[in-house]
Amino acid sequence: MNFTIRPIEPPDYDAVWQIFHSIVSQGETYAYAPDSSPQDAIHHWIEVPLATYVAEQDGTILGTYYLKPNQPGLGDHVANCGYMVAAAARGQGVATALCKHSQSEALRLGFWAIQFNFVVSTNERAITLWQRLGFTIVGTIPKGFRHASKGLVDVYIMYKQLEQ
Repeated sequence: MNFTIRPIEPPDYDAVWQIFHSIVSQGETYAYAPDSSPQDAIHHWIEVPLATYVAEQDGTILGTYYLKPNQPGLGDHVANCGYMVAAAARGQGVATALCKHSQSEALRLGFWAIQFNFVVSTNERAITLWQRLGFTIVGTIPKGFRHASKGLVDVYIMYKQLEQ
């Protein structure tokens, strides 16, 4: 699949909202409220992070990710990212490309590592991908997520030190 990863632009917001809503409303992989509004999505996914990017092919947004410091001040050398891929684009390498891009961007922006704070344990596809890309599970939050259909499930903290 041939696509471009670039910084988000205001005309992309609606497409990113559609992806965000389709994922978050299921209550299976993100802690955002399932009834989040478009304004909530724009705030949390675009305005708060340091940077937000989209994967685009022929004018269609396939996926998105944000990049921000994991913590302020003395913890701001570790990045945090979140990734979402449109249902129609899954299984085509978009998430892999977004994660690799985020690692390059994190290095470019001066981060030393990336930490995922809240990887739902039942999201096996994502966990397998993150591990394949060099992330390790460094902690578990027992029953930290209220899964829409499975009830309380564990959450993992995953980490990768970036190549300096």
